[in-house]
Amino acid sequence: MQRDKFFREIENVQHPNEKLIKTHCSYCGMQCGMNLRVNTATNKIIGVEPRYDWPVTVGKMCPKGVTAYQQTNHKDRILKPLIRDDASLKGTKEGFREASWEEAYDLIVKKFTELQKNYGKDSLSVFSGVSMTNEKCYLTGKFARVGLGTRYIDYNGRFCMSSAAGGFLRSFGVDRGSTLPWTDVHETDCLFIAGSNTAECHPTSMFRVWAVQERGGYLIVADPRETPVARRADVHLDLRPGTDLALANGILHLLIENGYADKEFVNKHTNGFEETKELVKDFTPEHTSFLTGVAEEKIIKAAEIYGKAPNAIVMFARGIEQQHKGVDNVSAYTNMALVTGKIGRPKAGVATFTGQGNGQGGREHGQKSDLLPGYRKITNPEHVKAVSKVWGINPEEMPQPGVSAYEMFELMEEKTIRGLYLLCSNPAVSAPNLNFVRNAMKNLDFMVCADFYLSESAEFADVILPSVTWSEDEGTVTNLEGRIIKINKAQEPIGESKPDWLMQVELAERLGRGKYFSHLKTAKDVAEEFRLATKGGNADYYGATWDKIDKQDGVFWPCKDEEDKGTPHMFLDKKFYHPDGKAKICALPYRPPAEEPCEEYPLRLTTGRVVYHYLSGNQTRRIQFLKDMCPDPYVEVHPVTAEKYNIKHEEVVRLFTRRGKSDYKVKITEAIREDTVFVPYHFGHEQSINLLTIAALDPMSRMPEFKACAAQIEKLEAGKVH
Repeated sequence: MQRDKFFREIENVQHPNEKLIKTHCSYCGMQCGMNLRVNTATNKIIGVEPRYDWPVTVGKMCPKGVTAYQQTNHKDRILKPLIRDDASLKGTKEGFREASWEEAYDLIVKKFTELQKNYGKDSLSVFSGVSMTNEKCYLTGKFARVGLGTRYIDYNGRFCMSSAAGGFLRSFGVDRGSTLPWTDVHETDCLFIAGSNTAECHPTSMFRVWAVQERGGYLIVADPRETPVARRADVHLDLRPGTDLALANGILHLLIENGYADKEFVNKHTNGFEETKELVKDFTPEHTSFLTGVAEEKIIKAAEIYGKAPNAIVMFARGIEQQHKGVDNVSAYTNMALVTGKIGRPKAGVATFTGQGNGQGGREHGQKSDLLPGYRKITNPEHVKAVSKVWGINPEEMPQPGVSAYEMFELMEEKTIRGLYLLCSNPAVSAPNLNFVRNAMKNLDFMVCADFYLSESAEFADVILPSVTWSEDEGTVTNLEGRIIKINKAQEPIGESKPDWLMQVELAERLGRGKYFSHLKTAKDVAEEFRLATKGGNADYYGATWDKIDKQDGVFWPCKDEEDKGTPHMFLDKKFYHPDGKAKICALPYRPPAEEPCEEYPLRLTTGRVVYHYLSGNQTRRIQFLKDMCPDPYVEVHPVTAEKYNIKHEEVVRLFTRRGKSDYKVKITEAIREDTVFVPYHFGHEQSINLLTIAALDPMSRMPEFKACAAQIEKLEAGKVH
């Protein structure tokens, strides 16, 4: 306590010629609190300090957060618009020249107008991301549908959070990534973490995870790899990649069989129990072990610990979500909480570790192909009418739903989509089956990319617009709890860079749609319209004013008016968002991965993150310290497997699947299953593991199956070039 008091006292002590700007990290959904140090003489960011007053992470930061400020004034920043005059150089860094904003805008308007005149409104598309503020995400959806009039918009959260969204919507009728605040996590009695390398991907949450065990509680981890958090677990369920649905059904079978179901809660507040009970009766420990590769005694012990715990939280991440049955996986693990009644109260519930900084807010307000602000459906006439009124358009003008992210690339390949406006995303690294995706981008007639670095995706652009980093603008984001927080500007944009929202306003004006956008002069103007557009939706942000966010250290949605303080705990009244007020316990038949090992491809390939890098690595691979710590990708191989293939530690091997191949240095480790290999996905060009991954899509979320496909290792001949 004395230590915490000391840090609180010194936190706001300013050095001569410095000011501190209170804000949050630019990276993952933890959104760790920080103060950016700004030199008042130069008005440049020069450093960072942790915020001990931020209740979620209490002064903790990871290597990425400590160095995030180095993005802003980095030598690689794009400072002026760039135009490529030779289309034959697409897919390379070559052929760009600097241009004025007027020339860049004129070319974009000319090309976009020509394409829509010749091929229709839907010949254009928008592909965006959720590392932007809520305001930018909101305006991107409006720009696509009102500025361009196209149905084709989707976003990189389709590769990240869409299965969690689909599972929560099916189970609860609403998608909020956590049913409780993160300040409850360390006070629960049992954490069941599935498919999350928490210590590396969300390291600033680990003090709460360890605290559960220190208080006498339990930690259960389901993961094919013995990650740092799995190593400390009371039970490590080391399943085969892609078999989570069988494991969750097996746990649920034991919870019901052994009397841990809360019959009163189930009868009053859920539907689907009897059907689910009948389905999971076949998932005995023996059968579940056969399907998953997890020892029977581990499955039995995990179910007993979770079942007996007075309070428990089921937590998960991309490991269970990035599968062609990701939605089923989410609902299956959510079934555990619903059947035992461990939800709708403090210290118990379900939560997902959000990968991107605004992975929650970014999917709620209009970037998804079928959604409008406030989590409204574009297929619902009343929802369309409400948003159209705010936008000042006739409901009949609202475009129809488009398609998911990967399916947009399929439409590019077949020339249905001919133009792309890409912002805040790097699909040339992050999409599956990259040989196909890169060819689809090359096949476009015209492509615009807004970015602050020349990313691998920007290499396919005809025009690059220089955008700002997170510290050069302001707005709100929604962290992994569902807490709306404020990002504050620390320095003015460098060079001629501009915020994405301003680019969209200026482009809309030049496209003759200015009457719908010209009133938006500042980020705050966008925020006020955004709040109004969400009013009455399930994700209602109307009451989350910037002043309230500052006063409360964030506001949990839904927050319906200015008197409403927000909703930290969901379902305290045991009322869910389905029309009858009940949650859905889902009967979910097991499906194996879309691609199982065979004689030609006998291994299982899975992918993930490391602590030093973020998503496609476009930002973190440029930060020298982070690059030094993890300069290249590698393939993890179990010693038994390495011996079988006569592979040595740090030897370069070729990994290949039905879609592609790439060469990686070997990391021999017992922390991986013998039948599985792992490669981190933060690297570009020919080092990208997504050259190998499969684009099998979840039927509901349209999430690709990044986490499981069949692979083979080839030992390279002596002298073969890497």
